Amino acid sequence: MPIKEEKLRRYFWDTDFSTLDTEKDKRFIVERLLELGDESSVEWLRKEFKNQELLEVLGRARNISKKSRRFWNLALNR
Repeated sequence: MPIKEEKLRRYFWDTDFSTLDTEKDKRFIVERLLELGDESSVEWLRKEFKNQELLEVLGRARNISKKSRRFWNLALNR
């Protein structure tokens, strides 16, 4: 499913935003928004994906800093 939130375009400057798919590109989208997103983008992310999905991506993520990984593990495991 394509991303319909235009406000998220700024986080995907290096790819064709119109082709991003929340199912096919889930890992890429989740990694990018957990690492760089602001409050509203993370709010969208948490509505779009279940906490378990976010934790699964977080567990395999290569593009999330240690600091962000620790924070999100704490925040999502509440």
